[in-house]
Amino acid sequence: MSRRTKYKFRLYVAGDAPNSAQAQANLIALCQTHLPDRYEIEVVDVLKVPMLALQDNVLMTPTLLKLSPAPVRRIVGALSQMQTVLDTLGLEVIVK
Repeated sequence: MSRRTKYKFRLYVAGDAPNSAQAQANLIALCQTHLPDRYEIEVVDVLKVPMLALQDNVLMTPTLLKLSPAPVRRIVGALSQMQTVLDTLGLEVIVK
């Protein structure tokens, strides 16, 4: 994967629930550390946009989708286990 590849993430949250806020903070920290200036995060509140969650087959929150680069990957939870998140999203090669 090129060091200039841009990553696009969609994080599904449920309002301001603590685990949703934690997932968002963890994702931002991960991206700032491992993908500086090469990421885009879209946060979708399922309480406000439930149909988008259904389209993406999101049944629980928080759920993170890595939309690009392919393949699409998903992980559920507060994203607190950094190495597990990196491995699941296929970002293990990015670790410094």
